[in-house]
Amino acid sequence: MIARTPYTATWDELAAEKSMVFLSGPRQSGKTTLARMIAERFPNRVYFNWDIVTDRRRLVENPYFFEEVVRHDESRPLVIFDEIHKRRGWKNYLKGVFDRFHDDFLFLVTGSGRLDTYQRGGDSLAGRYYAFHLWPLTLAELHYAGSRFDEFASDPLGTYSGDAAAAEADWERLAMCSGFPEPYLAARRPSYRRWSTTYRRQLIREDIRDLTGVTRIDEIELLFALLPSKVGAPLSIPSLATDLKAAYNTVKAWLRILDRFYLTFTITPWAREISRAVHMNRKTYLFDYASVEDAGARFENMVALELHRAVTSWTDLGWGEFGLHYIRTKEGREVDFLVTRDRRPMLLVETRLGDTDPSANLRVFQKALGVPAVQLTGRGDGFIRTTSTGGPLLVAPVWRWIQRLP
Repeated sequence: MIARTPYTATWDELAAEKSMVFLSGPRQSGKTTLARMIAERFPNRVYFNWDIVTDRRRLVENPYFFEEVVRHDESRPLVIFDEIHKRRGWKNYLKGVFDRFHDDFLFLVTGSGRLDTYQRGGDSLAGRYYAFHLWPLTLAELHYAGSRFDEFASDPLGTYSGDAAAAEADWERLAMCSGFPEPYLAARRPSYRRWSTTYRRQLIREDIRDLTGVTRIDEIELLFALLPSKVGAPLSIPSLATDLKAAYNTVKAWLRILDRFYLTFTITPWAREISRAVHMNRKTYLFDYASVEDAGARFENMVALELHRAVTSWTDLGWGEFGLHYIRTKEGREVDFLVTRDRRPMLLVETRLGDTDPSANLRVFQKALGVPAVQLTGRGDGFIRTTSTGGPLLVAPVWRWIQRLP
């Protein structure tokens, strides 16, 4: 089992201030495993899983069943509610639980249905919980060195001096098997393929069908099957609507569902301070990026997930309001990623699988925004540092730079 240290540290910080914490993320990314790792540190604990029939019966018979926990000392017990969002009226239930027991218990609520935004009715839980997210394994997590955000923010172009060979090997393993723990630990491409096929069919045909009421499941499956070939380019909904013979608004709603259930994530274009910038057309990336056949697009998707994990975690921890965008002009100039902090540019990131020459487009947008820039490559083991009119620029192997992401 992989010790997911950055996430346990996040739990420690959030739970010190709020007695109810939500943990959400893709199915099979390790939420239950993380919850059990956290629970092992509590002598007084109760684990509840809505998918277990006997657990559901306990809750129906006694909504406050956790009061019966056997206490081994005077510390507050931890109550874990796993997949509770599948219960009708779950928000009202948790609201009542928090209001009555927040001084006496700690609550960890986990689920894959986007607990922070999922709408199934009921009263708002705003102000009663903190939320954080768990993603599939990333290189930054696998080689976690206790990086601090303030150190990274003061020098985002610094590099990590850890075991480069091991990091490169792990990067290649992620590319082959994805970062989902089951196929990653199996480390075999056939195992990954079997897992991936079963995973997406179960998620679409069970979770999405049961929790959204959508009936056109075959068409959502087809839509998802089209997306790996779209990675790396702005997504055209009208084009997808034509391919699927479906209405524009229907396809748009289906894409939102794929985001909601963590099959995909989306980044928006950044136009501020950029002449003739594109304002429309988001980019969509996959959590299961190993299904992307084009090597360059898969490389970009992997970096996108590393950055998405970072900016989401930084926001969860209250270090600012972070965003991830791309930049593109009407003339076709583009940089893959812009990290923003409190709606201001912070860092430009370009991906070039086999190119160590600094991108001309990266220099152009760096001059316009005046922020540090890094170009990540899939080759070499050294660093190219330079300074342009826009500021410092680094070209580095992805496995040497990504490790520094806190």
